[in-house]
Amino acid sequence: MKKEFKRILVTAALPYANGKIHLGHLAGAYLPADIYVRYQRSMKRDVIFICGSDEHGVPITITADQEKTSPQAVVDRYHSLNKKVFEKFGMSFDNYSRTSLPLHHETASELFFKLYNAGILKEKKEKQLYDEKANMFLPDRYVEGTCPICSNPEARGDQCEKCGTFLNPAELKNPRSKITGETPTVRETTHLYFPLGEYQKKLMEYIAEADKRDGWKENVLQYCRSWFKEGLQDRAVTRDLQWGVKVPLAGFENKVLYVWFDAVLGYISSSKEWAVNNNKSDAWRNYWLDPSTKYVAFIGKDNVVFHCIVFPAMLMAWNENSNEKYVLPENVPANEFLNFEGQKFSKSRGWSIDVDEFLEEFTPDSLRYTLTMNLPEARDADFYWKDFQARNNNELADILGNFVNRTLTFAHKNFDGVVPALGHLNEIDGALLNQLKLVPKTAGDYFERYRFRDGTLEIMNLARYANKYFNDSEPWKTLKANPERCATTINLCLQVARSLAILIEPVMPFAAATLWKILNLPGIPSEVGWLNAETVLLKSGHKLGTPTILFSKIEDTVIQRYIDKLPSAPKSNKQLCEVPSVKPTITFEDFQKIDLRVAKVLAAEKVPKSEKLIKLQISIGSEGRQIVAGIAQHYTPEQLIGKKIVVVANLAPAKLMGQESNGMLLAASDSEGHLTILRTERDISEGSVVK
Repeated sequence: MKKEFKRILVTAALPYANGKIHLGHLAGAYLPADIYVRYQRSMKRDVIFICGSDEHGVPITITADQEKTSPQAVVDRYHSLNKKVFEKFGMSFDNYSRTSLPLHHETASELFFKLYNAGILKEKKEKQLYDEKANMFLPDRYVEGTCPICSNPEARGDQCEKCGTFLNPAELKNPRSKITGETPTVRETTHLYFPLGEYQKKLMEYIAEADKRDGWKENVLQYCRSWFKEGLQDRAVTRDLQWGVKVPLAGFENKVLYVWFDAVLGYISSSKEWAVNNNKSDAWRNYWLDPSTKYVAFIGKDNVVFHCIVFPAMLMAWNENSNEKYVLPENVPANEFLNFEGQKFSKSRGWSIDVDEFLEEFTPDSLRYTLTMNLPEARDADFYWKDFQARNNNELADILGNFVNRTLTFAHKNFDGVVPALGHLNEIDGALLNQLKLVPKTAGDYFERYRFRDGTLEIMNLARYANKYFNDSEPWKTLKANPERCATTINLCLQVARSLAILIEPVMPFAAATLWKILNLPGIPSEVGWLNAETVLLKSGHKLGTPTILFSKIEDTVIQRYIDKLPSAPKSNKQLCEVPSVKPTITFEDFQKIDLRVAKVLAAEKVPKSEKLIKLQISIGSEGRQIVAGIAQHYTPEQLIGKKIVVVANLAPAKLMGQESNGMLLAASDSEGHLTILRTERDISEGSVVK
């Protein structure tokens, strides 16, 4: 059952302050969170958006060592740089804080002492690697060695990046100190541990209940289930390090709180800072300590364990020992990873693109839209330069921008730059108004369920529909033949342009503001509100602003310049040897027998009792078909509905698990078994022949 909430608290994962923000970060947590928050504000809901820099931990000290500077200098630089980049990208944080602030140290210490004084934290002696030459214990990332699982000789002390196994430094073979290069010795040290396993049952119940209310993503649930299946273990709360939140206990003077423990508390300290900055110091309590708050935590998949398991367990421990009860996340809509041109982002290999450099040449809204339409919401996705260019040129410029420009230009040229009178409505006028009323609800429903790609597609489809309406109405002909009909057409097109400004604002706030100004409307679209997009509110005679181009096209030479900058990417031996050999040659006449068509997926559902099959209802223009495909391990039915795919239309019917299949969709599979359905680059009509 859905729970009614008075207010919404939204957090986005605190980015680590030892490097620049790249496109993968944006697609993982920040852009989805910003779309959600902007939509909720437009819905006139009480919402705050909290973030900040994660400024403690070993990677910070390693960067400082490499640069021969202090950890504080490192975090000061990257906090300032990333904050500016977020602002340029259009992130609408209510507060962007940092964990090196005294307010955060106080907040983290308060929770630590609450758990310590309640007897929850357990003191344990353990053996840890020690660098005799540097005279210090070695935190996990200060140790490298050979992975005991895959024999990677460059595994880190906390994780092997090659096989993904989480490690303890003591498990490494042939360990070496990253400080001196020496082989470390083993010494005994004492740490405090949080008994995570004792909260497993409560955590499982909490996630099950939250999922029933708000519908958690299946990928997030699977991550949690895998951790529960393994059994939760005690986690160290302290570590031997000088940089971080100090632990002022006897015997712990040279230790700090482990960054996993203090970083998530940055959401609370950032909320406190927001309250202080707004002269209402206790206002943060309304969002964190009131059960009528809906808390949504946006993260990337690498943070699932901390936000779905560790942080909730910490808050549960506090709540058991305090009259003040913190709210737990109602949902944690984690995204998968965004790759770059088919490979993981890697700064060491030069296979990366930082946001600050990107925004020096391209508009933030073009990037926001492209990332939104390719968000890794349920599986990994890719950013390709050519796809970015196509999205900008073929969709933003040719569809959305073209509709706005032709409408405003026509109004200025033929109606003196004012909204013409609305006359008698015919059938296609009514159909357009029906779309205008329908899209805000359907797109909003998608946004409420964290399906931002599908919601944005609905909005862009309204722009497509409006373009078709403009063409079908032929106002350039009716201008003289039937002036009233022409005026009605342009009036309705201007009404749609106004609605589009409201609807695109969560995804493309800069373009929305520009369009609002072109329409000569006061304030910004969200001040009017999302629900106002359903209605016709521009009055006849309203004076319009000067038309400007919303989106300029990106030339091939510009994109090629960036492609040429990419380093060559040699394939591994595994990739080379596992590429299937080309099948025997066929004649052109043989190929001509295959009828490939563009199809639109109208409906999709899993085939009962099958783990692999999905049944799709498709349209190929002239007729509807049912096809069955073995793609359930790669796609959910919801991901497929509305998509344009390519199918073999003249394949003989077959039965799979008792279900008739009349055709076959085309998909590509790489050497690791990852499957990608082939889709059309542009929105082409179903039934179109693929040549």
